[in-house]
Amino acid sequence: MGHTTHRYTVFETANGFCGIAWTGEGITRFQLPTRTPDAAERMMLRRLPDAEKAVPTPEIAEAIDAAKRYFAGEAVDFSGIRLDLGDQEAFFKKIYDALRQVGWGHTTTYGTLAKQLGAGPEAARDVGQAMAKNPIPLIIPCHRVLAAGGKVGGFSAPGGATSKVRMLELEGVHIEQAQPAKSTPKAQQSFGF
Repeated sequence: MGHTTHRYTVFETANGFCGIAWTGEGITRFQLPTRTPDAAERMMLRRLPDAEKAVPTPEIAEAIDAAKRYFAGEAVDFSGIRLDLGDQEAFFKKIYDALRQVGWGHTTTYGTLAKQLGAGPEAARDVGQAMAKNPIPLIIPCHRVLAAGGKVGGFSAPGGATSKVRMLELEGVHIEQAQPAKSTPKAQQSFGF
């Protein structure tokens, strides 16, 4: 297999500077908002040291536009965007595919995703790992996966759980953080559609 060239660019959103990387197959990396363009670029290059800065293709430009609209508070559907998950293991790809069906303003749990994949409860751990290693957050919406009982659960992006809560709030999903479980009804309160 020839070496695939990754191209990347940095762009500004209402929440800060994001980075996106792609190959001819699709998007390979997404960097959630950082404070400066330099930080976004540094984080992209730490993961893809050989990536070349490039002008987005029309398809990538569309994904960038969708991300900008998302951070401006618009309901955006990323499920049609082509991704290149080339080096991911098969079960992770399955998890990511299932997760991409969870739409804007909706959430799921590690256990539910594992069940959906026909895997036993122990697979929830794999789901957790897949989320932690998600190379394309936002577009593969790992922020929509909660721990049981509607708790936030981990989030490996910069800003950790705070980023996750902020993204969910953009989508109108309010999470009670660190509330005693008994007082919280199912995390799916009405979304007021």
